[in-house]
Amino acid sequence: MSVQIRLARLGRKKLPFYRLVAASKGAKRDGRYIEALGTFDPTQNPAKVAFKTDRIKAWIELGAQCSDTVAQLVEKEIPGYLKGITEGRTKKIQEKRKARKARAKK
Repeated sequence: MSVQIRLARLGRKKLPFYRLVAASKGAKRDGRYIEALGTFDPTQNPAKVAFKTDRIKAWIELGAQCSDTVAQLVEKEIPGYLKGITEGRTKKIQEKRKARKARAKK
């Protein structure tokens, strides 16, 4: 199963509070998760974000995908990190494709 870094909603009605978690893609939004990676409180002005950046980096390097909202939050906290990771992954994929095509031509 693949791992996704996403938000799990806590708090009460009309006062949301989110926990940033690493969870299986098949798990429910507020269900079981593997590890808590931080918090996000949008009710404060400005919104309060607290991450364990080292753990987030570790999960992303292991292949975890970020949800769109989490990707925006991580990009604010660690500028340019996700862009570098995705460029590295696409470069690796392109190199494998070239090698496969070269083998097929032989």
